[in-house]
Amino acid sequence: MERIVVLGGGESGLGAALLAKQKGFDVFLSDFGTIKEKYQQELNEAGIDWEHEKHTVEKIFSADKVVKSPGIPENDLIAKIRSKEIEVLSEIEFASRFCQGKIVAITGSNGKTTTATLTHHLLKSAGMDVALAGNIGDSFARLLTEGDHEYWVLELSSFQLDDIKVFRPHIAILLNITPDHLDRYAGKMENYAESKMRISANQEASDYFIYWGEDLWIAKYLDSVQADLIPFGEKALERGAYIEQEEIKINIKREPLIMTIHELALQGKHNSYNSMAAGIASKLLGVTNEIIRECLSNFEKIEHRLEPVLKVHGVDYINDSKATNINAVWYALDSMTKPVIWICGGVDKGNNYNELLPLVKDRVKAIVCLGANNAKLISDFDGHIEIIEDTHSMSEAVKVAYKLASKGDAVLLSPACASFDLFVSYEDRGRQFKRAVRDL
Repeated sequence: MERIVVLGGGESGLGAALLAKQKGFDVFLSDFGTIKEKYQQELNEAGIDWEHEKHTVEKIFSADKVVKSPGIPENDLIAKIRSKEIEVLSEIEFASRFCQGKIVAITGSNGKTTTATLTHHLLKSAGMDVALAGNIGDSFARLLTEGDHEYWVLELSSFQLDDIKVFRPHIAILLNITPDHLDRYAGKMENYAESKMRISANQEASDYFIYWGEDLWIAKYLDSVQADLIPFGEKALERGAYIEQEEIKINIKREPLIMTIHELALQGKHNSYNSMAAGIASKLLGVTNEIIRECLSNFEKIEHRLEPVLKVHGVDYINDSKATNINAVWYALDSMTKPVIWICGGVDKGNNYNELLPLVKDRVKAIVCLGANNAKLISDFDGHIEIIEDTHSMSEAVKVAYKLASKGDAVLLSPACASFDLFVSYEDRGRQFKRAVRDL
């Protein structure tokens, strides 16, 4: 019996272990951290051998294959596993080997959750048998234990793409490549960009690669893509999608789809791009213009992405906790039409805040830093913004922002950083923000 060792006991690792057990492998799961009690219970109920708070290397080295959870970086243990010529796979790669459905895979530094959720909404509204998984909700492997689907929409991070081998999406969408996670990629944009481009590595001429046509990093790698290239952006295209004046045009298949940007449920240029990418994929899979138009018009915003929370004494409170990099914050600030009290901070991922300075000077009246250590943020914006406050809890940050805000302002949580210094996740950070706002 082939032996699978799963490293990491979070949602991705647990899903891989459950799928491996279902498919008849000898399974062992190991996590150097602490596995949540609910996951421990699932492992026990499935009869899967596991350990946590340690790695027993003898058990790990006995593997025929190792499925590595995306949160685990290349380290000494992984290097030793590879040196023993044990195949190291991502959960996405492992799960895809048991999937017969067509895959729409979506990645990008920003916008992938919105685009994946919107694409799923479009296909489901068209009556298709489709599931949504990956870097959102349940893992791909876990959902496969419940049954295959005709179509899969997968949101994929660069970490999930790092250990793919033969994973081949029928449609790949690459929204953008902007600086993010450089701490994981030796500080080199080239390494990060190559990781993102792996989404297209195994595609063939009968597949489709949808991409932002004005992204300079994507442009560097297009010659290596074997799939049918379909761009979107602001330049007029005979085939693809673009913005012209106040209309979006999707020129795919017979009849083009034309909508005004004001009809879109998701406003802002970045969301126009997300809508176009989802629209292209849907048209390629046979969804009618009528359904696409309706879905792009009625789609609801997702949690933690420019999510309106409440208006308190004439001040809008907006939850953008998922904005964990500079580019995401740029889009958030660019969409603001009111003076902003900006709550930001957390675990810095090698951010260059200079890119935000023009927008910050134009739209931000005060900065509320929220993190265990805010020294870099304070240093980078000192002298550019008159009011900068230092806070170390969500409750404190919201109270400070409330005192600084005047009627007609907006308080925007858009951190530009990871959440792990003070919060369990960006979702936890966003929900704590919403609770603190309601407590006002």
